[in-house]
Amino acid sequence: MRILVVGGGYVGMYTALRLQRKLKQRLRSGEAEIVVVTPDPYMTYQPFLPEAAAGSISPRHVVVPLRRVLAHCTIVVGEARRIDHSERTATVTTLATGEDGTGAVEIPYDELVLAPGSVSRTLPVPGLAEHGVGFKTIEEAIGLRNHVIEQMDIASATRDPAIRDAALTFVFVGGGYAGVEALAELEDMARYTSRYYHNIKAEDLKWILVEATGRILPEVGESMGRYAVGELRGRNIDVRLDTRLESCEDRIAVLSDGSRFPTRTLVWTAGVKPAPLLAATDLPLDARGRLVCTARLTVEGTEHAWAAGDAAAVPDLTAAEPGRETAPNAQHAVRQAKALADNLVAAIDGRPLKEYRHSYVGSVASLGLHKGVAHVYGRRLKGYPAWLMHRTYHLSRVPTFNRKARVLAEWTLAGLFKREIVSLGSLEHPRAEFEIAAGRRPRPDDGDCQ
Repeated sequence: MRILVVGGGYVGMYTALRLQRKLKQRLRSGEAEIVVVTPDPYMTYQPFLPEAAAGSISPRHVVVPLRRVLAHCTIVVGEARRIDHSERTATVTTLATGEDGTGAVEIPYDELVLAPGSVSRTLPVPGLAEHGVGFKTIEEAIGLRNHVIEQMDIASATRDPAIRDAALTFVFVGGGYAGVEALAELEDMARYTSRYYHNIKAEDLKWILVEATGRILPEVGESMGRYAVGELRGRNIDVRLDTRLESCEDRIAVLSDGSRFPTRTLVWTAGVKPAPLLAATDLPLDARGRLVCTARLTVEGTEHAWAAGDAAAVPDLTAAEPGRETAPNAQHAVRQAKALADNLVAAIDGRPLKEYRHSYVGSVASLGLHKGVAHVYGRRLKGYPAWLMHRTYHLSRVPTFNRKARVLAEWTLAGLFKREIVSLGSLEHPRAEFEIAAGRRPRPDDGDCQ
């Protein structure tokens, strides 16, 4: 019996981890096999991305290596391109597909766990594809940190006031967790970094948060959202509510209120959408492109297919209003993964399945070092207590004791020493120096250099 898990995020990793424990004897005897197909050989703990971007946590401690955690599973680094559940096969391209010329591989399975997660939801905003950057991956987080410090270097060296102004203007679109926490942490980091520049002051940096609705951080409640707006504005961050990004062509952010901001940094965090893979399956989807699921985390009307997390529309049995679905957040994803694994094992053993029920306990959000908001079990916290709760909660949730110890050690050291303010932008082009030496690339000061 082969269980195919598509996706190595929260749902994929936690489901495979629990199945690995529940089916230990069968995996050893060869009676069962768990295959995990994932684009990356690691799971990213996304709540720590803002701190990784700010340099509070090393990037390697934000990710969990799947081969180490899922030692009894087969890890296939690749992308599922199509799922034909009627035939119980998945079409997968791997890193070797383009090298050996054999094309995509067909992986047959008996049970399917579909958890490809979500991707950034973009809008047809002119210039967005050319100049925008997302904030969902560790690569984007570290790239953004390098970019922010690089812009400060540009502003410090240029003799053109227009270039300086654009370099020191940072626009974030989206007032959810990703946008607010990323902006708050990076503003904190950049404000600290400015003290090491002889001609840049903290007040020279312009930070703008654009949100299409009338509030930010809706998960922490209306009053805490208002407090967060006040906290950000108190740091001279320009929070624009009920405002949309109309265009960012020619590196000029044009807002719906008529404002225009020349900027070299535009971060797009305005929502997510289900992974494109779902459209390439023969499984039922809802109007938003998510898998239609039951409360038992099975795909509606389909046998041997399971789903949870961002890609699944799971009924919320604890909601006061009928017809509601569970929110697409990490809290539900982790708990659904455990329930899914338990139900899958129960189905294999012929036992009855249980319905997923979990009341949302609350939310925590960081607003930079020693600042935050929280709404947990009906209690509202702000400032340092909320920030401490944010760190404590996520430290308890990051997978493996190894990662917990490393993150805690880094936090402790960060409290004793000064922030790191180094930009390693050259990491994104590791062969550039060698190509220059070999004459394959012009030097940066040459007129035809890109």
